[in-house]
Amino acid sequence: MFNHAVLKSKTTLRWFVVLVTLFAIPAKANSVSITPADEQAFQAWIEEFKPRARQEGISQATLDKAFSGVKLNQRVLELDRHQPEFTRTFWQYLESAVSDWRIKRGKEMLATHRELLDEVTEKYGIPGRFLVAFWGLETNYGNFTGSFPVIESLATLSYDPRRSTFFTQQLIYALRILDEGHIPFEQMKGSWAGAMGQTQFMPSNYLRYTIDADGSGRKDMWNSLDDVFHSSGNFLQNLGWKREETWGREVVLPKNFDFALADGRTQRPLSEWQKMGIRQTDDTPLPNADISAALLIPSDYRGPAFLVYHNFNVIKRWNMSNNYAVAVGHLADRIIDAPGLTAKKPADDEALTRAQIIEMQQRLNQLGYDVGGADGIPGTKTRAGIRAFQTAHNIPADGAPTLNILNRLKNATR
Repeated sequence: MFNHAVLKSKTTLRWFVVLVTLFAIPAKANSVSITPADEQAFQAWIEEFKPRARQEGISQATLDKAFSGVKLNQRVLELDRHQPEFTRTFWQYLESAVSDWRIKRGKEMLATHRELLDEVTEKYGIPGRFLVAFWGLETNYGNFTGSFPVIESLATLSYDPRRSTFFTQQLIYALRILDEGHIPFEQMKGSWAGAMGQTQFMPSNYLRYTIDADGSGRKDMWNSLDDVFHSSGNFLQNLGWKREETWGREVVLPKNFDFALADGRTQRPLSEWQKMGIRQTDDTPLPNADISAALLIPSDYRGPAFLVYHNFNVIKRWNMSNNYAVAVGHLADRIIDAPGLTAKKPADDEALTRAQIIEMQQRLNQLGYDVGGADGIPGTKTRAGIRAFQTAHNIPADGAPTLNILNRLKNATR
């Protein structure tokens, strides 16, 4: 495997220029200034990179065409460094991801491509509604696959020392995709980080899991829905999808439930959750099935709560986010006319800023709940401090850093 660490000659200046230029940025600017010296160093890096790419088997013709006109992309660097002050709550994320339009369009796509989706389900074991849900979440059903030139994005991120090893490997894979003729260079556009096609595969996954399902001789994730769905099915099958299970379900918790059990990771049989008083949303017992599940509460004690199964973790291997995995599962359900969530968004649902999280941590420390430094990141110690505060004040101890808790902390005395 290509190792960026071997690029030693002429790189000292490059590392210094990038570090000074890109990390000495005002916290609120979220902007990057690229000087002629930066661009010169980047072009020198490209010339050093090309012989090593040739050693990886990339043809000279592909290298010449791929790097023609490539420049250090300022917007890619800005997006890579962008740390938004405001983050979305679970409810804000879900409302955007599983919108009425996306549900309606998903139903149409499921019906339109039923024959192809059934073929993929038969071969790989992935229900069509999930394939459509991934498609919808990733590119709005193919409406927007990205506008960044993939080679330029990956070259920029490879040159930048922050995650150079990973992105240099991805750059080699992307060049190999071009070398094998799967997509013309001019059409190879994707996300700022190099994800490509209608279900946004990184180049490594593109080479490992894509399928030439239409027999064209190319693996085309931009223009061939046969390739898109078969490749997505093959990917999920290789990630470990269990064809006999779904992703999870919303549930109702009993009063005085121990929220420490809702870590989203610890697997217990459904029968054990049943004994704890957990029920389906219509107050009926949980299914009598030999399935293990973890309990996940992505917001706070006001809900919703989900029992999530093995396939939920498979979805997270596609995108390591609880909110994303819930959105894929819920959209897949809504596409086949399952009801919406029974839990309702609270009136005070509002994303906390970094400054508010810092204030929360400071107030917890002042009240005697040691959460360590006030860094604006609600990690394990912060959540443990919140949980201790909640327990002391007879609040369901979910450990969630919410506006509701911040307001209670402001009114609390030691």
